[in-house]
Amino acid sequence: MTEQHVDVWAAGDAYERYMGRWSRLVAAGFVSWLECEDGLRWLDVGCGSGALTQAVAARCRPRTLLGLERSPGFVATARASVSAPASFALADAQALPVPDAVFDVAVSGLVLNFLPEPGAAVAEAVRAVRPGGLVAAYVWDYAEGMGFLRRFWDAAITVDPSAAARDEGGRFPLCAPEPLRALWTGAGLVETAVVPIEAPTRFAGFTDLWEPFLAGQGPAPGYAAALSPAVRARLRETLREAVPTGADGTIELEARAWAVRGRRPAAGSAAAGPVPHRLS
Repeated sequence: MTEQHVDVWAAGDAYERYMGRWSRLVAAGFVSWLECEDGLRWLDVGCGSGALTQAVAARCRPRTLLGLERSPGFVATARASVSAPASFALADAQALPVPDAVFDVAVSGLVLNFLPEPGAAVAEAVRAVRPGGLVAAYVWDYAEGMGFLRRFWDAAITVDPSAAARDEGGRFPLCAPEPLRALWTGAGLVETAVVPIEAPTRFAGFTDLWEPFLAGQGPAPGYAAALSPAVRARLRETLREAVPTGADGTIELEARAWAVRGRRPAAGSAAAGPVPHRLS
């Protein structure tokens, strides 16, 4: 039987320090890559604390912008941090409470790999956009490109070999170019593209890196919070030794996400083959 993991996503403020600050950097690059014109109708599925919603609001001058999220705590954080024209509602990404074909763009940030049925969520996004509309998302490259998480799990496995079962790099095979492309083409989307988006993750010191792992929001913090004090202390020191620390105490790493996009075929058109694109 496959082990089940319960990942906690409930407190928007705690998430902001752990992951939101880095998600905002990637969200800006993602929105820039989409190159959408102003005045479109946007849907942000699984909007969390509003990082991607804010990027859309700031850069795309949307006509309408709806963020949907199943966590009441995250919705409260998003409402407090993202202004009009954004609006927010509680909803499941796999059963969107919206009519067919009412949006121009449906996006999702750092959500798909946490869903029981990511294919159902993509199908719902396709349903929600008009023919010719854009469906796009990004996820972290947990296996290789998320520097501080990679070092966390490597340290955890050194201290506790059973932590390998919790490592997001192994748990989320979807978070790689070919599985994402297959998910998009399998949903009937055309003109598909997958690109890396990279952002620096600069920590003021080890405390700035370590303390967010104690807040319990997400797989790694959930694992750390469940450890005994003695094992957690060994993990902390193992991680401290593993990260590159500058003379001023700062820690500079990189975070990489994989972004994917595709279009719902226009009415009456034959489905075209995928057209690859890369960031310049």
